[in-house]
Amino acid sequence: MSTRSPSQAAGSPRYIVVEGPIGAGKTALAKRLAQSLSAELILEEALENPFLERFYREGKSAALPTQMFFLFSRARQIEQLRQTDMFATVRVCDYLFAKDRLFAELNLDSDELALYEQIADKLAVEAPVPDLVIYLQASVDVLFERIARRGIDFERMIDRAYLEQLTDIYARFFHAYNDGPLLIVNASQIDPVSNEADYEQLFRQIERTTGGRHFFNPTAAALA
Repeated sequence: MSTRSPSQAAGSPRYIVVEGPIGAGKTALAKRLAQSLSAELILEEALENPFLERFYREGKSAALPTQMFFLFSRARQIEQLRQTDMFATVRVCDYLFAKDRLFAELNLDSDELALYEQIADKLAVEAPVPDLVIYLQASVDVLFERIARRGIDFERMIDRAYLEQLTDIYARFFHAYNDGPLLIVNASQIDPVSNEADYEQLFRQIERTTGGRHFFNPTAAALA
């Protein structure tokens, strides 16, 4: 696939966010998009979180330090982003800052959540609104399959109930999302990382998505 430079992509989104639950393929897709668009890539620092493995192993007892690491890490990245010229280059990011609160509400007990909210309010992060959010939606079975395939040992400790809760929270969040253009992708039916045809089809849809809410179902598109 040919690379699009920012100048070639005049009028296209300058700040693109790829989102979805664990295993949906958001980071891998963000990397491919950044390469295609000659864009700056901003990745969540998940593997740098020293508490994450313990959270997957022990659950709630490690939830607060895990969440606080993510909050400070994401806040720092967003602040660095805000200090740059948002129009100077295309940027592709593999997370939406609002997800931090989603995970906090899922993982923290009431006292921990109150503390989290106090600190988050003090940080007062003003995240820029993406020009386009791509939400990768996939079934729990597909997520488990992809988690197993990528072979990160501590992710194998994620249980089905947790993943079901997470996918439900994401679905409800994006059902109500209206901050900007949203492309909802049926990621159960597409593999844009290893399947070039899938990626090309999705990329063309991304180029066409300039506003509103759109749904991309590769199976339905193929039958149309």
